[in-house]
Amino acid sequence: MSEKQFLVFGAGYSGKAFARANRDAATIYGTTRSLEKFAALSQVGIAPMRFDGALTAEIGEALKTTTHLIVSVAPEEAGDPVLGAAREAIAAMPALQWIAYLSTVGVYGDHGGGWVDERAECRPVSKRSVMRVAAEQAWLRLGEETGRPVAILRLSGIYGPGRNALVNLADGTARRLVKPGQVFNRIHCDDIAGALWHLAGKNLGGIFNVTDDEPAPPQDVVAYAAGLM
Repeated sequence: MSEKQFLVFGAGYSGKAFARANRDAATIYGTTRSLEKFAALSQVGIAPMRFDGALTAEIGEALKTTTHLIVSVAPEEAGDPVLGAAREAIAAMPALQWIAYLSTVGVYGDHGGGWVDERAECRPVSKRSVMRVAAEQAWLRLGEETGRPVAILRLSGIYGPGRNALVNLADGTARRLVKPGQVFNRIHCDDIAGALWHLAGKNLGGIFNVTDDEPAPPQDVVAYAAGLM
């Protein structure tokens, strides 16, 4: 099967950016929990399907012809909900070439202010980050079992249209939270989309930190945005 077909589990903010970036390059299916979000997905070129923790016949049919799978669904205490509902179906996908799992740089935990890269040890502190590490490992195991490359994209703070410091200032929700020594990295949603299209185009697996290299205190970002306005 030469034409790419994507299925995005959890086609939210990043998933829609992915579709907008190159919607004519492939068939793109995407899931959401809410029927009310179908129209928004359709507008960016995603064929919407409902996924609420159970594998439906519609999703099962799409899996049969999907070549590239993107998972952007948060893990739960019971494990990754996509694997929980569809692991056997995913393992049996006849056309599948590549899997991407959208994770977070939060899996690195506290490195005492030191720089981290993809080789750094994961020291998750929060319960959410612990579950992320477990989900990453579960997807990597599935890739090993099925012989498909799995790309783990560890994302930093996501921003972009409608979700940024300028918007927060305009609606009055911006806050300068000062914690000495604390810095954050960020990533624009279009750069996440670019990374996904690049990795999918080459069917590359591995661990990838998808983030800028300009860590900054959060209050500085708010002050800079205020200066621009």
